[in-house]
Amino acid sequence: MDGLNDFRTARVAELLEEFRAIQCCIADVSVDPPYQSDYHTEGWAALRQCALDGQHILNCAADVTVPRTRGGELEQKKAELKQVLLDAYSRRHEAQKIYFRQDAAQRWINNRESVLQGQRPSSAHRHQLRACDEQLRLELSQITDEYVYQYLQNCDVSMSHWTGEDPSLSAVRRWVRARPQTT
Repeated sequence: MDGLNDFRTARVAELLEEFRAIQCCIADVSVDPPYQSDYHTEGWAALRQCALDGQHILNCAADVTVPRTRGGELEQKKAELKQVLLDAYSRRHEAQKIYFRQDAAQRWINNRESVLQGQRPSSAHRHQLRACDEQLRLELSQITDEYVYQYLQNCDVSMSHWTGEDPSLSAVRRWVRARPQTT
């Protein structure tokens, strides 16, 4: 036995608390535009997708299948904690990714409102609104798994969290692929 189960348990608790906090932020954002005609615009569609994705990651079942280990009860507990750590870490990763996408969509809304200044869209706004859409697409394209993973690693290190057994990006991606996606 390696004596790290207390660290593993504490790390899982940290990850789950961070996941919960991010989920609360995701759930607090309105996905309904003030004008029904804006419903299908890119930013509002992105916000609705973020809400769906946030609900999905909250509701998907944990993978608690842990193979039996040799070495007794403590080794089995270690294997179980590592599985729970992967689940919690991956959920936090996905929630952070959703939160970043949601933040980009909210910037799009603010930029669009700045362009429109209380008016409804017209041909006079076409180029500026197209620029808002392009900026949103650019920002969303930059929110990659690599970016989110590195961001979270940097945050964990800066907060002096124990990261000794944090899953790799490829393990997180495998975890995500194993969950059916929303449409």
